[in-house]
Amino acid sequence: MTTTLPSTIKEVVKLLSLGYTTPNEICKQCIKRMKSLNELNAFITETHDVALRQAEISTRRITTSAKKPVGLLDGIPIAIKDNFNSYGIQTTCASRMLAGYIPPYNATVVNKLLDAGAVIVGKTNMDEFAMGCGSTDSYYGPVRNPWLYSRGENNQSADWRVAGGSSGGSAVAVATGMCFASIGSDTGGSTRLPAALCGVVGLKPSYGLVSRHGLIPLVNSLDVPGIFAQCVDDAAIILNTIAGHDHLDSTTVSDTFKNIELPDEIDISKFHIGIPKEYHVAGLSKDVLNAWRRAADQFENAGARVSEVSLPHTEYALPCYSVLSTCEIASNMARFDGIEYGHRADVSDSTDALYAASRHEAFNEVIRGRILAGNYFLLKANYEKYFMHAMKIRKLISEDFKNAFNSGINVLLTPTSLDEATIYKDFISKDSRTQTAELDVFTQAANLSGIPAISVPTCLSSNSLPVGLQLMGPLYKEKHLLTAAKWLEQQANAPRLNISEQFGL
Repeated sequence: MTTTLPSTIKEVVKLLSLGYTTPNEICKQCIKRMKSLNELNAFITETHDVALRQAEISTRRITTSAKKPVGLLDGIPIAIKDNFNSYGIQTTCASRMLAGYIPPYNATVVNKLLDAGAVIVGKTNMDEFAMGCGSTDSYYGPVRNPWLYSRGENNQSADWRVAGGSSGGSAVAVATGMCFASIGSDTGGSTRLPAALCGVVGLKPSYGLVSRHGLIPLVNSLDVPGIFAQCVDDAAIILNTIAGHDHLDSTTVSDTFKNIELPDEIDISKFHIGIPKEYHVAGLSKDVLNAWRRAADQFENAGARVSEVSLPHTEYALPCYSVLSTCEIASNMARFDGIEYGHRADVSDSTDALYAASRHEAFNEVIRGRILAGNYFLLKANYEKYFMHAMKIRKLISEDFKNAFNSGINVLLTPTSLDEATIYKDFISKDSRTQTAELDVFTQAANLSGIPAISVPTCLSSNSLPVGLQLMGPLYKEKHLLTAAKWLEQQANAPRLNISEQFGL
């Protein structure tokens, strides 16, 4: 049996096929790592007993004389963001509002992973109801970025870095090897941003390619289940498992999804790479800018055509997103009233008083603020001025991307974030709107247009923190996007988090 924990799904599959290890052994090592790294607060609910039972079933399938795994994910430990319903397992959205809620059904994504033999090791921490970009607003405490993390008394000094959000727990779980892949959600960058700050791959598929059934909604028209993995090949394996039409989600595409297989040798000379000039914005760090330029040069030197392109309505993405997202948030959060769903305050004066008290006690300040803003934008006097105007801007942003891709561009190359991961105490000194404006500036437009996007780790900053770059492609052209991403990954060969050196594991 192997005594070291491999890094990628492909490596595990190879070891399992050769009989060098078993799902039981892999699962136990992941659980051991989860316990050792509990201080990072990556998980809200750890499902060790469930995972060990699932791993035992996988072991029997794989080690019997028949040796019939149900797929590439048979016996592979995977984590799920805590806003996906999971039958019999607490699902809280990191909020007091849903503390103790046990769903009676699985999200479609969870069912597909289980059907493929995946082992679910837990539900990951996040910003409350996915409203945030740092994973610092959870009812269960903030997620800590493992890079440059100091153990011991230093943990209380708040000198550690944020993990990015809202899917920070899912990113940290993969970066530290507590699992081999994880599921997040991406509404405005919530998969790509933490992936960039934690040094892993983060994929946001095209809207409608992966079912949202069972994903507790934040912004229905923007939400997409996302994927975290150590490498692009692993992200493709997960996508192949969870993508496709779902009769329980009318927004999923009806076309049959064809599995994506990525070649090891990639001829990038056939690609036309676009560099959006509007993404050269104030506040872009020197480290990120240098990584962006270096990647563009690598594409060009390898024979790809690299051209500057214009996405003229990019500057309106943030205000457009702010209006549309808060409007849908106000609608979605209305169900949590202390009567039918969620926390109920000990108030009996009146129904209105019960509503107000329950929501005040169970929602944090960020959520309450977005609900108020959304209801303001939806007032009859403001509807045309804000909501309808934002919808028109959204269409213009989508047209920008269509025009770029129709001109022959295969993939757009941009930064994922302005800078490396921020120190926690500096991050929380800013209000939520400022945090979003600084961190989601490059990611929200992809959600507004529905196109696929991926963040790939490329290098370390001058402070030895991960720097990720974003690639965006045409709608439902995931194979082209992942092919370019794998090529960039191969050229960059970015350092992974050294768990032994960082944590002594």
